[in-house]
Amino acid sequence: MMSQTDEQSTLLTQVADLRAEGDELYGLLGTLSEADWSETTTFKDWTIYDVVAHLHFSDHMGVTTLASGDDFKALMRDIQASGLPMVAYTRRWLGAIDGPQLKARWRDLFLEMCDRLGAADPDLRLTWAGPGMRPRMFVTARQMETWAHAWEIYDRLGVTRAHSDRIFNIATIGVRTFGWSFTNRKLEVPAEAPYVRLKSPSGAIWEWNDPSSENRIQGDAVAFCQVVTQVRNVADTDLSVSGETAERWMAIAQCFAGPPEDPPAPGSRA
Repeated sequence: MMSQTDEQSTLLTQVADLRAEGDELYGLLGTLSEADWSETTTFKDWTIYDVVAHLHFSDHMGVTTLASGDDFKALMRDIQASGLPMVAYTRRWLGAIDGPQLKARWRDLFLEMCDRLGAADPDLRLTWAGPGMRPRMFVTARQMETWAHAWEIYDRLGVTRAHSDRIFNIATIGVRTFGWSFTNRKLEVPAEAPYVRLKSPSGAIWEWNDPSSENRIQGDAVAFCQVVTQVRNVADTDLSVSGETAERWMAIAQCFAGPPEDPPAPGSRA
């Protein structure tokens, strides 16, 4: 069991990874032309503007719950009472601002969220739309979502993305949500989680679960993170997947909260 000091140190390390994820996205957004903001991505026909707006509003939800669980609940009630889809609610919340203004607002609030998370009590239980979570899990979830949604912009612009070993946090949450991928679809969770062996961007090998398992997933860590965040269909990666349980998991893997979502069709986001 980790001490309070170790918990705080780990939290600060994860916040640094989240900041780096935001820095990378901010740099990419700085290359956008005015017209690029209205370009449609391959994710639910969202525009690049919608993608950044979604991340910004999610960060707003994070800052809200860090300040007050009751305020967060009130925000959720307002969203539900509006009857609007989240994209429409978010646009109404933003008002009439353009892409560069959105970029600036997202950046400022993102950095505020990181500061608040770094100063948070590691044992704090944050209220959320799903089960509550402690700051360390929340930081990883924000990094995961920022990383995953950034792909929509990279893909639309046709820009090659650099990778770093900070995706270890995303790979870890991907492995840990093995059971969730099944229970979220009201499916029985297989008795044994597959062995996962991934090569990191730096060349290090990351491993989880029993290496003697007949169910195995091996290959590139970036590809695994793309599959569990539903950025790519597993058929569009070079991952080696063997065993019925491993194949079933990779077909429905979902490391994020919310109702069941299907991965993109093969070839649609390759």
